[in-house]
Amino acid sequence: MTSTLTRFFPNQYRDSVALMQLSAKLARLSGVTEASAQMATRANLELMLGAGLLDALPEARPNDILLVVRGESDALEGAVEQANALLNEKATNAEQDTEREPLRSVQMAFEAGGGKANLVLISTPGDYAAAEAMKALRLGMNAMLFSDNVSVDDEVRLKRYAQSRDLMVMGPDCGTAIIDGMPLAFANVVARGDIGVIGASGTGLQQVTCLIDQYGSGITHAIGTGGHDLSEAVGGITMLTALKQLSSDAATKVIVLVSKPPAPGVAAKVVDAARQTGKPVIACFLGAEPESIRAAGLIPASTLEDAARLAVETSQGKPLQAHSDANQLDGKARELASRLKPGQTTLRGLYCGGTFCFEALLLLQDVLPGLQSNTPTGKVERAGDLWHSRGNTILDLGDDDFTRGRPHPMIDPSLRNERIVEEAGDASVGIILLDFVLGYGAHEDPAGQVAPAIRAAQKVAADGGREVIFVGHICGTKGDPQQFDAQRATLTSLGVQLADSNAQAAALCSAVFAHAKNN
Repeated sequence: MTSTLTRFFPNQYRDSVALMQLSAKLARLSGVTEASAQMATRANLELMLGAGLLDALPEARPNDILLVVRGESDALEGAVEQANALLNEKATNAEQDTEREPLRSVQMAFEAGGGKANLVLISTPGDYAAAEAMKALRLGMNAMLFSDNVSVDDEVRLKRYAQSRDLMVMGPDCGTAIIDGMPLAFANVVARGDIGVIGASGTGLQQVTCLIDQYGSGITHAIGTGGHDLSEAVGGITMLTALKQLSSDAATKVIVLVSKPPAPGVAAKVVDAARQTGKPVIACFLGAEPESIRAAGLIPASTLEDAARLAVETSQGKPLQAHSDANQLDGKARELASRLKPGQTTLRGLYCGGTFCFEALLLLQDVLPGLQSNTPTGKVERAGDLWHSRGNTILDLGDDDFTRGRPHPMIDPSLRNERIVEEAGDASVGIILLDFVLGYGAHEDPAGQVAPAIRAAQKVAADGGREVIFVGHICGTKGDPQQFDAQRATLTSLGVQLADSNAQAAALCSAVFAHAKNN
């Protein structure tokens, strides 16, 4: 019988990434089926209540951590004890091997570094993030706001204040950046080079920077703006500031912009600022009309892969050219299509990365009839039941729909693993499309974690007299802690058809169904 245990840890603070990692560790303990640790702010408690983790809304205790664990009753106290031990581990000085007092404010951290720091990463509950960012700005530091749930009014106020002092605010909800070679939040180990990247999306930045590394070049900086920066309300303040900084950076020879299409008024300002840099600028505004970008004097890229390839070719002085492995793709698609049975006509996409999901929807919306998603765009409709797919469905499992009170799937893939097996049980499914994200902050072994689910899904399909084709791509580099080659080897051994990019994975899916239709 499943039991639930809740426990408050008073006067404890951890940021959202640390709490997601703690939750994931506890969920892997024997006898534990679910674990969620959150700062006990009212907003977080309401999310946990909505996710069914709480039966009633307790009084907010924003200075405390609330842990909810479910599973076998005799395993829960042990999980709480493990959480207590992990939360109370003392920080040590690696050189002197002595315990040190944790730094409890921006001011303390600034002074501990001798006043030399010029950037602070903020990951507090949204109710407090703006105040902490303002403290950093007043100390003369730039701010990266990993936190979300910051109001647009606060975002504009912070960014205008920073702009007036030649500082920059990345975010809110900025999940990825690489500054002077230092990966921040969810980022990868990427070679240094002469390409600067500015992006409003986390996994979009990761894909472009990783592919630049794989193509033999490197980056100066990867600057995240946050998802609202290019709205009319915010006005692109961070992207404009970043363009100004990369323009004056002698090491940056080529600039790449990555985002959904900006609001019209903001797009005009961004394009004008990009032209004024005097440097080649590749613009990947996913879903935008390429000709309008070209007419504005920038180099258009239709996909994240195109953006990376064009940046490298421009950096290395090679002629710009389209990249195509049409014959190889067609041969692989034809062989995979031959494995499908009549009636296996639908695709299920289960993404960890929101930008990957968005890109796949754009690439497949004219190919897959009735395509639906929890993040609809263009011709894609909103899925009626997010927990039970029907027809062609591509989901962003990192969206709030699925992460309320639960860790992000890049940290804890258990929800996606469950969905993989469930989707394979639908006799209409021919392809399951996946992404695998490496780098700092991500799970230490994404391939190893998904392996049991893929094997179970393959068995479910085989028991039904059919085969489900798994297609995916790995976003990462050989320098990442998860070991790119080992991840690739594991997934290949499972029969996953790995493409070199998200766009190529989507193209392979499209080609498979085209051949299956003609068989």
